[in-house]
Amino acid sequence: MQASIAQELEADANLVNQNSRGKVIVASLIGTAIEFFDFYIYATAAVIVFPHIFFPQGDPTAATLQSLATFAIAFIARPIGSALFGHFGDRVGRKVTLVASLLTMGVSTVVIGLLPTYATIGVFAPMLLALARFGQGLGLGGEWGGAALLATENAPPKKRALYGSFPQLGAPIGFFFANGMFLLLSWLLTDEQFISWGWRVPFLLSAVLVLVGLYVRVSLHETPVFAKIAKAGKQVKVPIGTLFTKYKKATLLGTFIMVATYTLFYIMTVYSLGYGTAAQPAGLGIPRNEFLLMLMIGVVGFGVMVPIAGQLADKFGRRKTMICITLLMIVFALCFPTILGSGSQALVMVFLLCGFMVMGLTFGPMGALLPELFPTEVRYTGASFSYNVSSILGASVAPYIATWLATHYGLFYVGVYLAFMATLTLIALLLSKETAHQSL
Repeated sequence: MQASIAQELEADANLVNQNSRGKVIVASLIGTAIEFFDFYIYATAAVIVFPHIFFPQGDPTAATLQSLATFAIAFIARPIGSALFGHFGDRVGRKVTLVASLLTMGVSTVVIGLLPTYATIGVFAPMLLALARFGQGLGLGGEWGGAALLATENAPPKKRALYGSFPQLGAPIGFFFANGMFLLLSWLLTDEQFISWGWRVPFLLSAVLVLVGLYVRVSLHETPVFAKIAKAGKQVKVPIGTLFTKYKKATLLGTFIMVATYTLFYIMTVYSLGYGTAAQPAGLGIPRNEFLLMLMIGVVGFGVMVPIAGQLADKFGRRKTMICITLLMIVFALCFPTILGSGSQALVMVFLLCGFMVMGLTFGPMGALLPELFPTEVRYTGASFSYNVSSILGASVAPYIATWLATHYGLFYVGVYLAFMATLTLIALLLSKETAHQSL
């Protein structure tokens, strides 16, 4: 499969006027990989570290919920970032905006790694953490849309979903290395060293990754689709205003098409990590290092399915492919509480692998589907805004809601919650039109 994809990319190399296919794919992939690495090291730390060092100690569950609340702040910032960076992405260009969003995310992440703890400065510690988390969300709000457009606006029409799936690979790659970094540190350091200073290492090392991403992106040319619009002077003055006045339906549909994907991912990662490592009877009591390794194995299935989903969406269409995948997600949602709650590590591994594979299938086509809902003059803003408003509805509260439901009503209702969100996505897909064959 991978060889086939590589041959197709090489065969299309002569179709690009300015950017080679390889450069486009690497630039879109590396940026999102770095962004998601930064984002996921926070998600991991929010569960296993931050409750112990940034919040008053007492009730462990309360501290975890407070930590997850700061995790949610970034999702509130993301639509603001999509409006801000989308404005310049649609007015000035994709390239310069992608560089700015990467810098915003990178600086915020490094700042988190330098913050003093609650024991040092008291209540100011969680306040500064929340502020830096807001900066992370602001940067990621502008990153994904630009990366998706960089890939799709340089892609052949019949392979947009395949090329659009490469920025999506940044999610499993970033997650794999984020968890891998924490796992390595856990092996090398004692628990005291890890809580004291070891957790800071991934946040500080992200500065090196950001420099690599900037080096790749500054060598790019503007996408030919935007260059054509800019040459004709057809940019709109206020893209977000145009989006809300002329493309409300597309924005609403795009938001709910994405909502189940977000809910699934953050249940599979943040919630499952908390539940899997919590002491019994509140959780499964699996040692942290073992569960992190299980997550890394599961996320490989995520990465494998992303380009496969892109090819399926090119062959059968975005709408039909996503309807089938969303129905599969509903089946998984209703089955997984029994598997996860079994207490068997083998079955927990089956849960993680199946869930991440479904995640790869539903996430892969989004890099093409959301941008195709909007015309060029508002595409950066529209795709980013839908993607990031959906993150508030589907991702920001998912770990909190899942934790609350499992605590008060049992694991079965976590599955019901996921099935409900998938049903909302299914309705949005049924109300949408096929976009695979339209010109950008």
